[in-house]
Amino acid sequence: MRFIVIGDVSVDLMYFVDSLPVEGSEQPAKRSLIKAGGAAATVAANLASLGHNAKLAARVGNGPFREAALANLSKVGVDLSLLQEDETHPTSSILIFIIAGGERTMISSIGASRYLDATAFKARSLDQADALIISAYAFAGGPSREYALKALAAAKKRQLPVFVDLGTGVIRDVGAELLKDLAGVDYLLMNQHELYTLTGAGSISEGVELLRQAGIERAVIKVGSLGSMVVTPEAEALVEPYPVDDVVDSTGSGDAYTAAFAASVLEGHDLVEAARRGNVAGALVATQVGAQGYLVSADDLRRAAQAK
Repeated sequence: MRFIVIGDVSVDLMYFVDSLPVEGSEQPAKRSLIKAGGAAATVAANLASLGHNAKLAARVGNGPFREAALANLSKVGVDLSLLQEDETHPTSSILIFIIAGGERTMISSIGASRYLDATAFKARSLDQADALIISAYAFAGGPSREYALKALAAAKKRQLPVFVDLGTGVIRDVGAELLKDLAGVDYLLMNQHELYTLTGAGSISEGVELLRQAGIERAVIKVGSLGSMVVTPEAEALVEPYPVDDVVDSTGSGDAYTAAFAASVLEGHDLVEAARRGNVAGALVATQVGAQGYLVSADDLRRAAQAK
């Protein structure tokens, strides 16, 4: 299958700590790493690893982070023909504190990702795609927001399936306007906290109803250790998590989920099976360090299917 993925490429500056530092303090890290990241880049890398054609529309700077940010993409065969170079802004970066159990706290520096040039978008590029995946960070503001909105409108005109993966930061930046942007999107993916923040709901059921009122009929809600919930016009289903022995870092788990879910839908699997495969992908990624430390393969999903 052929995917176009729109969004961010970044470098993750990862610090493993026993607890988060308090204001004004100095705290040693058990270790630190520089890893390739970015939601859209990680989705594209996993799609390519799954054997699909993934074309990434993103923007990077020319500074020292560029090589690290792109390190895995060429290796797995991501098509970078839509990648833009920025002479002014550095490649985006994210500072990540990781505490015991793999939970994360992040500080992001937007960098070049926010400046994805909308004038370079060509609607005809979608004629060579089977689906469009947008990292919601592309909607946050600047030229990238215009790029994402133009791509979304062009995809709807072509009746091309559209998957959008949310992020807490973009909900904060755009607010209620984001729900209007996403009306009619075929598949909206988010975690439980993002659902509450986007809709202002106090429960999953209330949030789901508000999504439906906003014109979003198919959604996936990732609920951590409980797995994920699939919402359709006809039903709601909780899909059990995939068990793994050791969770060391959840960075990139949601992006791997999105890649496996979208690929499974286009391969003809029903949404519950697609969510189950997404659970597998997200869990496996959490067993290694870094958003792209483990890229999911088709064999991973086949083995999990045989074991169910």
